[in-house]
Formats: sequence, structure tokens, C-alpha cells
Amino acid sequence: MSTYQRPQHLRRALESIALQEGVESKLELVITDDGSTDETAQVVEQFARTVPFRVGFTTHPHTTFRLSRCRNEGAKASTAPYLLFLDGDCILPRDHVRVHLARRKKGTVMAGDCCRLDQASSERVTSEVIRSGEFQAWAPQSETRRLRKLDVSASFYRLIRHPTKPKLFGNNVGIWRSDFELVNGYDENFQGWGCEDDDLRNRLRKAGVQIECILRWTQTYHLWHRTEDSQPAFWKEGNNVPYLLRRGRLTRCRNGLEKRKLEDLAIQVVGQTSRPHAAAQLLGGRFASAQVTRPEVEILFLPGNGRFSGQAECNVLVALEPEAVNSRLIRHADLTIAASNPVHNDRAADFPLEQFEQALGAVA
Repeated sequence: MSTYQRPQHLRRALESIALQEGVESKLELVITDDGSTDETAQVVEQFARTVPFRVGFTTHPHTTFRLSRCRNEGAKASTAPYLLFLDGDCILPRDHVRVHLARRKKGTVMAGDCCRLDQASSERVTSEVIRSGEFQAWAPQSETRRLRKLDVSASFYRLIRHPTKPKLFGNNVGIWRSDFELVNGYDENFQGWGCEDDDLRNRLRKAGVQIECILRWTQTYHLWHRTEDSQPAFWKEGNNVPYLLRRGRLTRCRNGLEKRKLEDLAIQVVGQTSRPHAAAQLLGGRFASAQVTRPEVEILFLPGNGRFSGQAECNVLVALEPEAVNSRLIRHADLTIAASNPVHNDRAADFPLEQFEQALGAVA
């Protein structure tokens, strides 16, 4: 359960977890904090003394909104084979965890969303209301319709085998630890508001993990608060959107549960360059002779001959001479490295050759 600077919300969320039915012997809870400087740690400590299951706590210095890091730290601090991600501003119906456990399936993520209570209703949520479950009747009709639509849409997307949908919302996600580790968890390059769930969903789908909707059986209830300062008025205006939409996304992200260095990647040099000495000098003996069964990254040097195999997740085109740029190969490149001016390819990211040299030199 992730949290930051909302101890009163967290206290009520924890109360709802203490009331979960039929799972006490199976449950462990980790509250993962984004660097709160208020009484959040004390709230967790007090709660831990009142429940029969293990309660853990992680935190780090706060620099900006770092939800991806929080969730990864929470996962690493837990031991159970099945993970349920929640937000510290959401309260749960009594059977929420039990329903998730009953619906879990191998190779499948069970994802839902929260019902957003309005400010007046949120302020009326007390310990007595949580124990009685009365808050579930306070759902605005607009939210009920929205969640019902999400559920129906999710069924349709599965029927037509949509490549990316349904969406995944991190406030209500059940996932096997093995599937989470398969993609190296959340990408911690997402800082500030938004897009980390979309990225995780895309990488899970690419790894063959299915996304199913659990809203037909359970949902969380979000307590009102002011929006994050980094949340844009429109999704497409978010600072993280360009990074989300990048080409050449690795299924197993680099800055996730594990911090993968360049030498940890499965990299293959393809084709033959007419400047082998320059290419070899640039690579410093790395990757050139590597035989990779399933490359994550392919590097193709120009001038020369060869082409990308189409099997790699990221295609890197390196032009050792400005005039060697090949428009046909650029169309298949996710990153282009040019000796002088950028290639200005709308489909790929451009970087100068010297920056590529610096990146390779860092792993020498």
C-alpha cells in the first residue's frame, strides 16, 4: 500500500485492511512511503501492534512523486507469491482481499479501479462507517456507471483480443510475483504523476501476461483529497507521456526491481560494416561476437550491409559517416546514432555519436 503525507487517509485505509475476512493467516502488509515527514510512520507502527499479521514499512527521501519506486520497494519488502497493490487513500470492502485470492489465475493480472467518493462523503467515513460497510452505499451514480462501463469494455477488449486494453490501475491490482518479476516490476524512470501503470500493462502484455477486470466482483473506495501538483489537466499533457510513447521499450525495464546495467542486456550486433575497425574501437570488444538467442537490442552499423532481424525489442542504427544514413533502415530503427547532425526521423529518437560513445565507455 503506497502513501505520502496523508496519515488520516492511511489510518482509515488500514482500518479497512484489519477487517478483511478469511485471510488473516495468509496476509502480510507492507506500507511503502514516498518520504512523508508527518506522523505516517507512527500510524503504521501503532497499527502493526493491533493486527495478527506481519506489517512492514519502507520509505525514502522525497524528491518528487515517485510511485513506481514505492511499489517496487513494497514488493521487494514482501515475501508472498501473490501481490495486491493498493493506495493509501482507498478503503476496502471486507471481502476485497479474499475475492482477489479467489479470482487469481496463473499468467493473468486481475486489475480494477476505485470508486471515487466525493468530499462530503469522504469526510463522513469514520471507524464505525468502515466497520459497517455503509460507505459502499455512498458511491455516486456517475462512478457506478463509470465502473460498470469499464467492466463491460474490459470484456469486449478480451473478446476482440485487443493488444493493449483493458487498462491497469495501480490502486487495485492483483498479480503473481513471478509475473511482476518477469518484467522487472515498475519502471522507476516514471517520476511525477502518471503513465507508470500504462507502461507496466504494455510490458506485461508483451511478455504474454493477460489483463482481466475484477470490477464485477470488487472495487476499492477512494477518499477525496486535492489532486497532485504534478497531475495535468489532460492526460496527454503529462510530463511522462513522451517517455511512455517511446519506441524500443524493453519488456524487462532497466530501472526496475533490479537496476540493469548496459552489460546486463542481451545485445547483438547485426550486419557487416565497411568500417569494421571504427565499429570495433567504438564497442571495445563488447557485443560484436555475442550470439544471443533472443536479443533485446540489435545494433546495426552504417556504412555497410545487413538489416534488423525484427526479433529485437530495440533497434539501434549507428551511422559512422553522415552520408551513410539509409532512409529504409531508419524506418525500422528505434534509436538513431549519427556522427554529426541528428537524422530528424519522426519514428526514432536521435542521439549524437559522442553520447553513444560515452554510454559505452561507462561500462568499460
